[in-house]
Amino acid sequence: MLVLLTGVGQRGQVGESVARGFAASGASVILVDRSPENVRARADELIADGYRAAGYACDLASQSDVERLASQVRSDHGANLDALVLMAGGFAMSGPLDTSSVDEWERQHTINLRTAYLTVRSMLPMVRSAKGAVVFFASAVALPGAKTAGMAAYATAKAGVVALMQSVAQQERDTGVRVNAIAPTTIRTTSNVQAMGEHARYVEREAVAGVVQFLCSPGAASISGQLIRLE
Repeated sequence: MLVLLTGVGQRGQVGESVARGFAASGASVILVDRSPENVRARADELIADGYRAAGYACDLASQSDVERLASQVRSDHGANLDALVLMAGGFAMSGPLDTSSVDEWERQHTINLRTAYLTVRSMLPMVRSAKGAVVFFASAVALPGAKTAGMAAYATAKAGVVALMQSVAQQERDTGVRVNAIAPTTIRTTSNVQAMGEHARYVEREAVAGVVQFLCSPGAASISGQLIRLE
């Protein structure tokens, strides 16, 4: 099984756990992050533990960079990609809408939505060749009734991720590609614990990894177009 995962760079973040979960199950993992040093460090850690991993640096907000990445992955690993997991992104409060920063609005949509769009756009032919799976990372703030005051930029970006997932799922219904998204509440990551404290309510990183692995497994062969809340 060949899996490409974006957003696997910094230590202590969810991408690290998802990548390790796939690697421990026997998959070959392709890690992607903007920082060359971080992504190579995460790949080297997996390799040192006996797993199959490769790391690639890429600015996922750049169309040309993502297209080059897709070409490199195809050259290095072949034309079949069994799973694509889109974790690149980030969170920031944008404040009251009337005084919010337009730059922060653009940034949240770039790192959360544009990166997902460009990556799935370039990698989808390889996933289609393998009749594989795509998993998007949305957020519980994109669900109906969520409290989103002060975070309109992030919330609308993640709502866009949900809409993108549903569009791709409908498009690929007859190709064998399964496309889903998860909508977690706050995940226990190093940065979140630093910001919110040890005793806040978190979704554990290992639980997230387990759900993502299931969605990419044969056991989820009949699941597509779904948004799964984790809390």
